[in-house]
Amino acid sequence: MQPDQIKSLIEGQIPGSQVEVAFEGSHLQLTVISDAFTGLSRLKKQQLVYGALSDKIADGTLHAVQMKTLTPEEAGQ
Repeated sequence: MQPDQIKSLIEGQIPGSQVEVAFEGSHLQLTVISDAFTGLSRLKKQQLVYGALSDKIADGTLHAVQMKTLTPEEAGQ
């Protein structure tokens, strides 16, 4: 799966988000910045992102996902 495809999946699920996608070998690293994360726990933020990727994780297309989930304020924007 290409980084742009992953970015599109997440941005489609979390409108207005900014997504950075990087691969280190087979490990996927994400940074997602969104106002949608305001007031949410770290777990709830991650659940939003996993929701966008759940089909690809379930079918084995994606695995070993690491992510940073930040509000614009947390990201210094």
